[in-house]
Amino acid sequence: MNPVNSETIALQPSHPAKKIEKVALLDCGAQYTKVIDRRVRELNVDTEIFPVDVNAEQLKRDFSGIILSGGPNSVYEDGAPQCDPGIFELGIPVLGICYGMQLMNRQFGGTVLPSPTKEYGETEITVEPEDCLLFDGLDAAQHVLMSHGDSVGEPAPGFKVVGKSVSTHHHDVVAAIQNSQKRFYGVQFHPEVELSVNGGKMLENFLYKICGLSGSHVLDERLDDALAAIRKQVGDKNVFVLVSGGVDSSVTAALLVKALRPEQVFAVHIDSGMMRYQESDLVCEALKTIGLKHLERVDAEETFLNATTEIDGKVVGPLCKVSDPEAKRRIIGDVFYHLVTDAIRKSGLNLDETFIAQGTLRPDLIESGNREISSQAHTIKTHHNDVPLIQEQRKKGLIVEPNRDWHKDEVRKVGRMLGLPEELVMRHPFPGPGLAIRIICAEKPYLTDTYDEANNQLKALAQEAGLEAVLLPVQSVGVQGDSRSYRYVAALKGDLSKLSWSEIRALAQKIPNRIHQINRVALLLSDKALPEQVRQINPTLLNPVSLEKLRVLDHIVTEGFRQQGLHDGISQLFTVMVPVDTAQEAERPPKHSVVIRAVVTSDYMTARPASLLQEIPLEFIRNLAEELSSQPNVDLVLYDITSKPPATVEWE
Repeated sequence: MNPVNSETIALQPSHPAKKIEKVALLDCGAQYTKVIDRRVRELNVDTEIFPVDVNAEQLKRDFSGIILSGGPNSVYEDGAPQCDPGIFELGIPVLGICYGMQLMNRQFGGTVLPSPTKEYGETEITVEPEDCLLFDGLDAAQHVLMSHGDSVGEPAPGFKVVGKSVSTHHHDVVAAIQNSQKRFYGVQFHPEVELSVNGGKMLENFLYKICGLSGSHVLDERLDDALAAIRKQVGDKNVFVLVSGGVDSSVTAALLVKALRPEQVFAVHIDSGMMRYQESDLVCEALKTIGLKHLERVDAEETFLNATTEIDGKVVGPLCKVSDPEAKRRIIGDVFYHLVTDAIRKSGLNLDETFIAQGTLRPDLIESGNREISSQAHTIKTHHNDVPLIQEQRKKGLIVEPNRDWHKDEVRKVGRMLGLPEELVMRHPFPGPGLAIRIICAEKPYLTDTYDEANNQLKALAQEAGLEAVLLPVQSVGVQGDSRSYRYVAALKGDLSKLSWSEIRALAQKIPNRIHQINRVALLLSDKALPEQVRQINPTLLNPVSLEKLRVLDHIVTEGFRQQGLHDGISQLFTVMVPVDTAQEAERPPKHSVVIRAVVTSDYMTARPASLLQEIPLEFIRNLAEELSSQPNVDLVLYDITSKPPATVEWE
């Protein structure tokens, strides 16, 4: 095939009179659909999201490009999401991502088969920039994020393979296809995530060089639209905003104050007893700077710990006796709601006429499997503020979520535009359930029939890299192939002075891909020996003692990073307390293990661990681990080296 002529393609718009600066995103159920949306809008192109089976007639006049997202299904399964074949007859460029590529290939007569090489993580591929406009201006070697169990077998007639993965199993995976004449392109990887190093350039090529767009959809206009939407929705009624002190709720409050009369805005800060060190004091002082006239603080640790809720007709709780992560989130979400309604009633306002505002972001709704956002997406976690009680209020039209179409980095930009103090804008994200989901609760070890087999496989992989390893009998949450996973955690040990970060990261990626019972890997920072097996835990539940223990440990970590000037270079830093005691002894109190989680990300849908050596000095992390080890009843001190995916940022 002759090299693609970019000028020829650019002169083939489907609407010659005037280019429509808007792209349709067809959701096949991917967790990354909204990240695609964010990346496209970051390139100043407007978007609208549709279910994958949208009628092609709806896309005929208002769009200049179509993107088919990824998804968790196999295209050949009964009931798998399908698109209207008519979208390929509109004369509009189409980009298929992951499942979207497979769907397009199969639609035109190509094959899609279970892949002998399943890839969940960062992968090296080769592409053909000279022959494919999607890769124009890029090198042949590309670093991307793969997440698939199926792959293209034979490309459809009229399509050409223009990218392959560099296989270590003697089986190349098709990474990209194109039909340049029809302007149809497909990629097996995810260009929308930052782990695909040049994915933004690929999307830019699709939008500007293939669709012929110029970019005119800017954040200033979207902010004006958000303010206008608040005024239209709320009118002259009052609104209560839940403020945790994080950037999400702070921006929500600032938007409300700017859009409405200050007298209409009531703020409530609830100290659940699961806040960080002196968090509530700092939060309430900081909120005075954004012009809030009505602010109430509710101290409610005892209320939360003793709370129950009803799930599927059964009473669950109290919280202090619950170990299931979803049940913890559900109870906490319900208590938050009830405390807010109590605060509203005490203020003399009518609950049926008062809006409740939340700082909910797009990723929150995606990972909750929210049906308003995606009819196909799997639930990765229940968002604490998207429980059924809140959903009932939403049906009444009494929920305000001005951030729901923004990602974290966009919210920070909006906060600066609104004049929020930098202290609030740059606060690291803190989940609504707080420390409750950073204490891994369990009453017995997580041990399956495959523990021994997985532990032996893990040791063999680690030994190849000159490391020790053991499988920990606890679960953490992950996302693999667009679906939620609750699986084992692997612990590695090596000589930190001889550490090769690139080799350690490669191993952390290899382990979940080879051993599917594992979705998270952590590196031992202390000098403790790793046993051959770990089959016992320190039974742990939420109570004032465990919460205060983690609060102190987390404060040590946070202040250590701040004093070294490292805190602002990390997107999210926190400490996890794990019920692992590798050498329980009758003559001493049981111990907990501690995990430091420090990630770098711009979209929070994907993330990478901050690198030891390059971003976190080795001497500093060693000294920090020594300080943590000296605290009462601390066993292992670990550093989470897993990307998102296959792990999530939080452990629960």
